[in-house]
Amino acid sequence: MISSIHKKNKLILISLVNLLFIGLAAINFTSCCAYSFTGASVPEHLKTIAVPIADDRSGSGQSGLRESLTQKLIQKFIDDNTLQVSERTSANALLECSIVSLSDAPAIVSAGESITSRRITIGVRVIYRDLVKRTTIFEKTFSNYNDYPANDPINGRQTAIDAAIDLISEDILLDTVSGW
Repeated sequence: MISSIHKKNKLILISLVNLLFIGLAAINFTSCCAYSFTGASVPEHLKTIAVPIADDRSGSGQSGLRESLTQKLIQKFIDDNTLQVSERTSANALLECSIVSLSDAPAIVSAGESITSRRITIGVRVIYRDLVKRTTIFEKTFSNYNDYPANDPINGRQTAIDAAIDLISEDILLDTVSGW
């Protein structure tokens, strides 16, 4: 029940954010017809990016975490199509990621101190490098979370981890290609 409410609230929030974005885009478009949404902050000389397998320094022991993050990031870049994903040897840019934390803590405690929902929070340290000019574009930590029902510790937990990774990957992509 809580999970479905969380999903509905999340969908409503995403819809509101999308409407806001569309409204702002319409304003920008009418005030400047040459505005481009893709590659707004990507230097012109960067066309390709390498995304090597992430390090897992979280100490969580969660199997497949680094592979999952890496695959999700690569897919986000492929879908976005601002920077082409390539091998490190031929890339113009490099995105190095280290998972620095994964926590699983109570999110909702009901009457009688019964835990009804738990929260997975993942932190990822990212270094985005310009390999052409040999500079670091940014170095920062991204963090995001997702909740799961406390009575579903196996499937719910994995679903929450996957959702948190998806959110972090989207945040990393947006900072990399648009810098908002």
